[in-house]
Amino acid sequence: MKTTGYALGDIASRFDLELRGDAQILIHGVATLANAGPGEIGFLSNPRYRSQLGETRATAVILRADDASAYANACLIAHDPYVGFARVGSLFERTPAPVVGVHASAVIAAGATIADSASIGPFCVVEADAHVGDGAIIGAHCIVGPRCRVGAQSRLIARVTLVQDVAIGRRVLVHPGAVIGADGFGLAFEKDHWIKVPQLGGVVIGDDCEIGANTTIDRGALGDTVLGDDVRLDNQIQIAHNVTIGSHTAMAGCSAVAGSTTIGQYCMIGGSAGILGHLTIADRVTVHAMSLVTHSIREPGEYTSGTPIQPNRQWRRNAARFKHLDAIARRVDAIEKEKK
Repeated sequence: MKTTGYALGDIASRFDLELRGDAQILIHGVATLANAGPGEIGFLSNPRYRSQLGETRATAVILRADDASAYANACLIAHDPYVGFARVGSLFERTPAPVVGVHASAVIAAGATIADSASIGPFCVVEADAHVGDGAIIGAHCIVGPRCRVGAQSRLIARVTLVQDVAIGRRVLVHPGAVIGADGFGLAFEKDHWIKVPQLGGVVIGDDCEIGANTTIDRGALGDTVLGDDVRLDNQIQIAHNVTIGSHTAMAGCSAVAGSTTIGQYCMIGGSAGILGHLTIADRVTVHAMSLVTHSIREPGEYTSGTPIQPNRQWRRNAARFKHLDAIARRVDAIEKEKK
């Protein structure tokens, strides 16, 4: 269902974008350049799609000033068109308004406190000593465990489990299936069997974070697992006990961080990357997808490991040579010394 639309001039004013064209044009939605139709606004952020400017059916486009000369129709000029698209696109989100209050099927333990403006959905459980803040939304089938706190305007969409001793800040969004505050993988080996190490800490999540679907964040063994403000975690990520993630760091799907590692601020961790335990990652580090971090990173920058895909026959030949690399290096060193 389309909205009544927003005038292009009003959109420009609201998001501080430069308008070129008719300010009265109505925009009803956002789309890619390839898929946009009349009444929709597209965006050009990746130069690879510049050729689509001449073919798009979009009514207007968000783009950089350098690209505006190649586009004859109405446009909005943005320093970063993708950021501009994200902001404009928020006008067209369709999120159902929550029903304030506690659903009749929810179970609220004695001693739990729920703000009058909060929304507790069907079949939720809120355990003893838990707290749900002002305007928070707890979706269907969520569990807010003992001593957990959900900050103001935060939202647990559905089937989210806060096991125990979890403190979630303000305006946090948690997607379905996430489990926060489960036991970390703590084991001690004695003679011929494992002994479970008690997990006595909690999880602290800052303001404005987002936790993806089926992501797990374990509580600390001693002390807490901590996420700073504006941390963004994709789907199916594993954060082990006593990990600390600095503010404004983003991690892509299926990445994993082992216990007691500290990741700095403004880092980006690619999909399926792995970070071993007890390491320190500096601020503003980018770890590319499928990389394995085996030692601390002390300097900002981009880091990559792994072998890019190649035909199987070629990979098998190269793999057979890996074990000879040390011997080859020694021979090269010896030759260089002889030359001197």
